[in-house]
Amino acid sequence: MPLFKDAPGPGSSSDRPVSSKIAFLALNLALWDRLASIKKVLARFPDPAEAFHVTAGEWAALGLGFSAAERLSSPGLLDRADKEFDSSKEKGYSLLTLGDVEYPSLLREIFDPPCVLYCIGRTDILERPAVALVGSRRPTPYGRGVAEHLARDLAERGIVMVSGLAVGIDAAGHEGALSGGQTVAVMGSGLDVPYPRTNRKLFDRIAAEGAVISEFPLGTDPLATNFPRRNRIISGLSRALIVVEAAEKSGSLISAGFALEQGREVLAVPGNVTSEVSRGTNGLIKAGAKLVENWMDVAEELPSPFREALLAQQPGETAPLPLLSDAEAAVWGLLSPDVPAHVDELLERTEFSISELLTILLELEIKGVAAEVSGKRYLRRM
Repeated sequence: MPLFKDAPGPGSSSDRPVSSKIAFLALNLALWDRLASIKKVLARFPDPAEAFHVTAGEWAALGLGFSAAERLSSPGLLDRADKEFDSSKEKGYSLLTLGDVEYPSLLREIFDPPCVLYCIGRTDILERPAVALVGSRRPTPYGRGVAEHLARDLAERGIVMVSGLAVGIDAAGHEGALSGGQTVAVMGSGLDVPYPRTNRKLFDRIAAEGAVISEFPLGTDPLATNFPRRNRIISGLSRALIVVEAAEKSGSLISAGFALEQGREVLAVPGNVTSEVSRGTNGLIKAGAKLVENWMDVAEELPSPFREALLAQQPGETAPLPLLSDAEAAVWGLLSPDVPAHVDELLERTEFSISELLTILLELEIKGVAAEVSGKRYLRRM
């Protein structure tokens, strides 16, 4: 049932109330294929709920463009957003918008973050330290094996592996990560249109054990133009991006370009100089990308404190209690090893903002001295 039954559409003089989440959904439904227009709207109205009292003519005068302005002020848009919200909930999807505290903080920092993320699975892992792994859809056995091995080794050490669910290197990375930890798949279609079909079982497994996300509205087909733009999300969620086998002109190199623009580290696995699928990766190394042979090469390029936390781990050994900042020590001291503390309780007992507190808790998790058990509740681990 629509949240705003029988209400007139946007662009009218109605004072119809619009929730922030519905407003972001409506904005995404209207302009999902026009990132530049979405950015213009949010620059004018950080809370897009305010945008639905603006007429098409007023939008055009503000420089949005006539076609985009007509879409945004079309009658029934908010009703469509209500239905999208209800359909997503019925399917068990979570919806994260730029207006939500739970929206991935690292992704929020990129030039054009998606205004809506449709999610199935564990949304909490979107805040955990992540590394992207991408590569050829037609890998050699060598490339597939390296991708799976690297992803498993990093996932076993607490790194979430991010990729695009494509056949080949992407799938190998997801499978390796699942054998050792967690992974996130970023779709180039609506969540309810799993693609490619050959990876449907992998899709289901990631949804059950990790997370699958998409910025595209429900029912969106896997159009060729969707995949290059979704690559900015793969790199945007990650601290670094690894390329394993890529031709000279490939989507993986587009991902590497996004990663460089976003200030992420770009790493590449060297390949056979006679192999077509190694020309892209070898070219990246020539251009200055870090050469990767094992997980430690990746760890060395991650920012602090992730680098230190990873490199401190040795097989069969327990890492010593890491040094904590004053803020980390203050929050850690409020945690119990037996009774989980909810983030709201911690917020009341400290002077930190919610974003500062979540950052501190994440750093405590990375250092291995705290753990989230469920529903934003945390335990002390040491």
